[in-house]
Amino acid sequence: QVQLVESGGGLVQPGGSLRLSCAVSGTAASIYGMAWYRQAPGKQREWVASITSTSTTNYADSVKGRFTISRDNAKNTAYLQMHSLKPEDTAVYYCNLALPFRGAWGQGTQVTVSS
Repeated sequence: QVQLVESGGGLVQPGGSLRLSCAVSGTAASIYGMAWYRQAPGKQREWVASITSTSTTNYADSVKGRFTISRDNAKNTAYLQMHSLKPEDTAVYYCNLALPFRGAWGQGTQVTVSS
């Protein structure tokens, strides 16, 4: 029913940029908050950025000033624009939709920052 599909991950050099997309189907995402999380191997999943239904944004200190979360309600899609990427940004990035009861998660997209 409700499905989130992340895309845009890949291999980038340190200092590079990447834009992740999260396409939502099965429900109108516009009335829900959305967020990006990431998880590196052997580490817990950490919150990266969030955006409310009114487009208020918040960021983890580790990405503040480098990442921008946005949403396009007409396309039912959220984005994470990443600049000045660092090796420590390497992780699987997951999109979350704050649905009632359980929320919804995508399958993740791999971001690897390496020279």
